[in-house]
Amino acid sequence: MRSAAVFLALLLCLQWTWAQGESGEVTGTDAETEGGNRQEEVQFEIQGVGAAHDQSSSQTNISPDIWAELKELRDMAIEQKVELRNSKSKIEKLEQENAATQARLTASESKNAVLEAKMSFYEGVVKELQRENMVLETRMSSSENEVAELKRENADLLARVTANENKITDLLARVTTCENKITVLETRMSSSENEVAELKRENADRPKVAFSAGLTDAGPVGPFNTEITLKFSKVFTNIGQAYSPTTGIFTAPVRGVYYFRFTVWGGRPSAWMGAYLYHNEKRMTLSYDYNDEQAYVSASNALILQLEKGDVVYMTLYPGSGVFDDSFNRTIFSGFLLFAL
Repeated sequence: MRSAAVFLALLLCLQWTWAQGESGEVTGTDAETEGGNRQEEVQFEIQGVGAAHDQSSSQTNISPDIWAELKELRDMAIEQKVELRNSKSKIEKLEQENAATQARLTASESKNAVLEAKMSFYEGVVKELQRENMVLETRMSSSENEVAELKRENADLLARVTANENKITDLLARVTTCENKITVLETRMSSSENEVAELKRENADRPKVAFSAGLTDAGPVGPFNTEITLKFSKVFTNIGQAYSPTTGIFTAPVRGVYYFRFTVWGGRPSAWMGAYLYHNEKRMTLSYDYNDEQAYVSASNALILQLEKGDVVYMTLYPGSGVFDDSFNRTIFSGFLLFAL
C-alpha cells in the first residue's frame, strides 16, 4: 500500500509539472529563471518523495526495479520539462521574428502598392510615349522622303550651278579678253584722241585755204597772138581769200604743199585749144588739143606744188588758141592747201 501511495504521489507531481509547462505564462529570461526554480522545486519534491521512500523503505521492502523506473521517469519528466520550456522560448522568439517579418512584409506591401501605382503611371507614360513615337516615326518617314527629294533636287541644282559656274567662268574669261581688248582699244582710242586733239590744234593753227572758180559765162576767149592771164571770174569757193578773181592769180598765204587742178574746153572748129599753168615765173605744164570738124575738145591736168609764203600760181592762154566757157562751167581752175610746212 505504501508503494502504491508513493507511486501515485510521484505521478501527481509529474502531472503538475507538465501542466505548469503547458500554461505558457512565462517567457524569456523570466521563463529561464522560473524554469530553474521549478526544476529545483521538482528536484526538491522528488528528493522529498525519495526521502519519504527511504523513510518508508526502512519499514517496508520496495522492489529495486520499481524504484529505478521511478527514478528514470523522474529524469525523463525533468528533461521533457526543460525541452518544453526551451521549445516555448524558441516559439516565442519565432513569434517575435514572425511579427517583425510581418511588419516588414506590411511595409514592403505598402512600398509595393506605391511602386505599383508608379508602375501604372509609368506604363501610361510609356504608352503615351509609344503613341508619340509612332507619330514621330511617321513624321520621320515623311521627313526622310522629303529629305531624299530635297537631296535629289539639291543634286540637280548643284549640277545646274556647276554648269552655270562653268558658263560664268567661260563668260568671265571672255569678259576678261574683252576687257583686255577694250583696254587696248581704250589705249588706242586715247592715243587716237590725243592725235585728233593734236590734229585739231594743228588744224586750228593751220590756215584754211581752198578755192574753185569758172572762167566766164560769155562763151569764147581768144585766140590771141601772145599769152594772156586767164581771169577765172566765177568764184565758187574762196576760203582764205588767197585767189583774186580780178587778176586770176592765187597767192600762197603760208609755206606749204598745195594741190591744183584745171580743165579747159574748146568749141571753135579747125583751131587749137590750150593753156599753161605757172608757178611764179616758171611754166609748169601745158595742156592743149586741136579741134577738128567735130567742134568740141577739152583737156585737164593736176599738180601738187610746194609753195613758199607769197608764191603765186596762175594760168595763161596758149598763143594762137582759144577756150570756151558758159553757164555750164566747162573751163575751171581749183586749188587748196594740203598741209603747212
